[in-house]
Amino acid sequence: MSESETVEHAGTFFGDKLYQRRAREALPLLVRQAKAQKTIYYAELAEELDMPNPRNLNYVLGSVGQTLIELGKEQGKEIPPLTCIVVNQTDGLPGEGVGSFIEKGKYKELTKRQRRAVVDAQLGRIFAYPEWDAVLRGYSMEPATLNVADLVRKAAEMGRGGGESDEHKRFKEYIANHPDIVGLPPTMTQVELEYRLPSGDEVDILFRRGDEWVGVEVKAHLSGDEDLVRGMFQCVKYQAVLEAYLLSIEIEGNVRTVLVIERPLPVGLIALRNTLRVEVIQAKAEDPSEDR
Repeated sequence: MSESETVEHAGTFFGDKLYQRRAREALPLLVRQAKAQKTIYYAELAEELDMPNPRNLNYVLGSVGQTLIELGKEQGKEIPPLTCIVVNQTDGLPGEGVGSFIEKGKYKELTKRQRRAVVDAQLGRIFAYPEWDAVLRGYSMEPATLNVADLVRKAAEMGRGGGESDEHKRFKEYIANHPDIVGLPPTMTQVELEYRLPSGDEVDILFRRGDEWVGVEVKAHLSGDEDLVRGMFQCVKYQAVLEAYLLSIEIEGNVRTVLVIERPLPVGLIALRNTLRVEVIQAKAEDPSEDR
């Protein structure tokens, strides 16, 4: 059965089947992303739902979509296709199953550029829709919460610290010498450490390849949870500053920022990562003697 057929065969989430229970869990998460005006990758949503295989989201998202269609019919109004907010990491587009809710019968036949235009229009509607909380209340659901207020406060109180630790320097230099960790060619030579931005900030590592600029913030294994939170906010800022910088020097480039951490991302920070739309990669620095 194709992805679109799977979605069409999914029922509403009123039932005890596993995909229906997961659909009820997914709706508040998708509403959270809509209110934050951020898309979410299939793998990230699956991780939040404790699903080992993102492919199994087809029925889950189909169920969410069918439920909202039925709600719209009951209320006599059209509710934006919320499942468009879940996208592939490769191209930033939803899978073919979303065609059951937009451009019905046509989405599969569109070119990638045409799909992009259609999806962007739908995302605009989703982000602007003012009644997502009312949708949740209608199903007696509570909004998804991040539960990181204390960590965010601690991150804000950290200050600039007393200089770079040996662990941070070691990990930073390791990542700089292994650009493949962030998906770049291992032979890259355009690498700068502590790249200074017009805002006065310094990005730990800046990789440049043609029109692609990749800023990397690193956090070694000794970093506490509050420092990982700080790293996420640093990435949010670096993304905006780098984009503005390229605009100011009249360079048409693609900017990407990544937080590379040496220990697993704590479960309690997964929701924050998804809400802020920060790319987080875990990497372990090898022993220098093994790298020769």
